[in-house]
Amino acid sequence: MKASDLFVRCLENEGVTHIFGIPGEENADVMISLNKSKIKFVLCRHEQAAAFMADAYGRLTGKTGVCLATLGPGATNLVTGVADANMDRAPLVAIIGQADTERLHKESHQNMDSVAMFRPITKWAQSIHHPDNIPEVVRKAFKVAESEKPGACLIELPENLAEEMTKAGPMRPTTTRRAAADHKAVKQAVDVIAAAKNPLVLAGNGAVRKRTAKQLRRFSRKTGIPVINTFMGKGAVPRSDEHCLFTIGLQGRDHTNVAVDNADVIITVGYDLVEYSPERWNKDGDKTIVHIDFWPAEVDDAYPVAAEVVADIADALWQINEELNARFGDFGKLPLFDPKRWAKLRQRILDDFAMEKDDKSFPMKPQKMLWDVREVMGPADILLSDVGAHKMWVSRYYQCDEANTCLISNGFCSMGFALPGAMGATVACPESRVLAICGDAGFLMNVQDLETAVREKMRFVVLVWCDNEYGLIKWKQQNSFNGEHSELAFNNPDFELLAKSFGMWGKTLTSADQFKPALEEAFRQDGPALIAVPVDYAENLKLTARLGNIEQTI
Repeated sequence: MKASDLFVRCLENEGVTHIFGIPGEENADVMISLNKSKIKFVLCRHEQAAAFMADAYGRLTGKTGVCLATLGPGATNLVTGVADANMDRAPLVAIIGQADTERLHKESHQNMDSVAMFRPITKWAQSIHHPDNIPEVVRKAFKVAESEKPGACLIELPENLAEEMTKAGPMRPTTTRRAAADHKAVKQAVDVIAAAKNPLVLAGNGAVRKRTAKQLRRFSRKTGIPVINTFMGKGAVPRSDEHCLFTIGLQGRDHTNVAVDNADVIITVGYDLVEYSPERWNKDGDKTIVHIDFWPAEVDDAYPVAAEVVADIADALWQINEELNARFGDFGKLPLFDPKRWAKLRQRILDDFAMEKDDKSFPMKPQKMLWDVREVMGPADILLSDVGAHKMWVSRYYQCDEANTCLISNGFCSMGFALPGAMGATVACPESRVLAICGDAGFLMNVQDLETAVREKMRFVVLVWCDNEYGLIKWKQQNSFNGEHSELAFNNPDFELLAKSFGMWGKTLTSADQFKPALEEAFRQDGPALIAVPVDYAENLKLTARLGNIEQTI
């Protein structure tokens, strides 16, 4: 068959249902082959947005998201979204075109070494050198992308090879079983846990994948040990669970930091150092750490590991739970710790979250908006946060009932993620409400793909917090330079008119009491909807001051 037909057959064999992207001359053969396929090609308006769509799709499904671009500028436009998927541990395969192999050795139009460019931001990047290699390259890209820790892979297909004929056929995908935990490592971990006086679990990005959250909840309830999650570990333990102590990750001194300060043993589950450096929570390096993850612990002065269980996390936790049963269950000694010892701190945090729930001021306070958002969103609904000052508020105040229902880019931390990410989320989870929260700066970075959302009738809501400046940069500069900041202000369009110009529902709010009704109305639309709300970021410095004066009491 034709090589491009084989390439598409291989994608079908991997279970690909959607590809997000923009084609060019150099992958025209692949596009024509896709016309004969059941794979839906979602034509986008910018390659970066296409990569973010595939990124969110991969994070939510655990299956590889796929994006496509042509060579040269098409490939470079993919870079930010591909890097985000790689550092946020989302399985993604990027497909790019390339010039005819007869001119790759010399200076020629749009010719660049794209594979070399992508190597630092992917797990594996490979050009296809012969049509018969297509099945192996495609199979390896998907296998590597989905293996722990997931990430991005790149396939480059030169235009002349796509035209050739081949007798090769697709390879059958196989499931790779992850290694079980070593029994000695399990026993060592339980030894440390049993000897602890005041242990805590720190749940990271890996704790919300696969079956891990279920086993973590069993472990927490069996031991009585409370769980703190990173920004990307939200929902690993439900917000309603008495063992949940919510989120850590702000640079100030929050309630959760007090809890960590008082702990002697920290059990990290799927904790990823790209999210939140151990220097932030173990500055003196005096915590006893039990590391449970797919990968061995990173070497870091602030992360000295006393016990290390390197395996499938769900299996490791299951084995630890069984070891706890064998040692203590028959003697009525479980749970090992009384979760009520943390009840006072947990209630203080809950009271903190509710402080502004009845606030009627306008522009709206971030805390009030997030209280209302949480009341409108269901347990399985999905919130995506862009990067900016609002991300700090979402991270602290928006808590989850289920794993993987709040997507925050906190590895690569890229602005522009949430709007296209919400589009990928609607494809991945069509039965869930999807809400993107963006700052006015990040929203405009991929605003062009609202046209894609309208054309494809994607149902989601984008909530734009408007302050007419780069608010997070201002916040950090003010904290570092005694209130001084550089020039960070800009102008915005009329967001309601902007939405209507794309042919979608949009509204700019003028009072706080409009917020919840507008959100409900937005979710009733048959396509995308936009709400713009002026936000009171005077609350930023107030939060900074509060985080510097959290009391030590538990």
